[in-house]
Amino acid sequence: MHRRDTLTKAIVTVDLGKVRDNASRVVSHLPGIDVIAVTKVTCGSPEVGAAMLAGGAVALGESRLENVERLRAAGVTAPIWLLRAPTPDLAGEAVRLAEISLESELETVVALDRAGERQSRRHGVVAMVDLGDLREGMVPAHLPAFVAAVEPLRHLDLVGVGVNLTCYGAIVPDEDNLGRLAALGADVERLTGRPLRYLSGGNSGSIGMVICGRMPAAVNTLRIGETILLGVDTLTREPALDLHLDAITVSAPVIECQLKPSLPIGTSAQDAFGNRPAFADRGERRRAICALGRQDAPPEGLRPLDPRVRVLGASSDHLILDVEDLERPPALGESLAFVPNYAATLQLFTSPYVHKVFTPPA
Repeated sequence: MHRRDTLTKAIVTVDLGKVRDNASRVVSHLPGIDVIAVTKVTCGSPEVGAAMLAGGAVALGESRLENVERLRAAGVTAPIWLLRAPTPDLAGEAVRLAEISLESELETVVALDRAGERQSRRHGVVAMVDLGDLREGMVPAHLPAFVAAVEPLRHLDLVGVGVNLTCYGAIVPDEDNLGRLAALGADVERLTGRPLRYLSGGNSGSIGMVICGRMPAAVNTLRIGETILLGVDTLTREPALDLHLDAITVSAPVIECQLKPSLPIGTSAQDAFGNRPAFADRGERRRAICALGRQDAPPEGLRPLDPRVRVLGASSDHLILDVEDLERPPALGESLAFVPNYAATLQLFTSPYVHKVFTPPA
């Protein structure tokens, strides 16, 4: 890393040992469930993917072909599920890079079959159905026609049926929607005359259904990212399964630390992002500014490791903190550390201005 980066850049640190431990604990709590570990929030980090696989995941899940390419280039040979369907013109890359993709459009499936023929490769398809969350997936009534069209294709295998929940509509997995998934899977098995390899019952939000014994027995696969990486129940964002909550942290150097009033002075208008912020008058307080901004992460998604530090807000490039309660003011260049939530983690890994460091497992 360039010396300038060590002095001025925010740094995301991933403890790969904690990621591996979290994956192992999640897998141990999900007997009979294949865990597809999702790396997309880390932009397809090969280091993170390897740690998840070492923890017992049977495959990796990615939403972007660029990230799958990164994993393959780094030598990852484990099966990879493409979680976001490609456009038909990218079917060749999807077949080349991933073993399985989640699909709901016949035009794309036909393109995948043709790509498989050109490459002399077979590709697995999980038919996605929409059971209320209103992200991807066909309406259940269209599933029989989809199956009838896919079955004759010579270079594709219909390997499963899946659903997405909580990501868009925030719909909670329950006996109703996952029971309907199980029934749809049984319908497909009757139509094809063979068992499905996968019945994929959603993401981290479905873990609780398994833990409390309410998951339909037919569901045998979950696609899990956030709970492994951040250690939380995605329905509540509360700690889950005694997992590490700090496998990922971010630190940023202090560039200013001064006593200032709590209230801005002058006529108030909109801030840089079109908001009209409100402020509480707490008198003069010592404030620190760190070299991290909304271009890198939403400030509301950062929890200071030291509870005496309060995040006040951010502009595009400045993170503004109340550090009055610290025993001593932080020195210029000293880094303050935070645990990011999912939204902040996603943005931090995407930002080219944030350096990424991976600490090896013990």
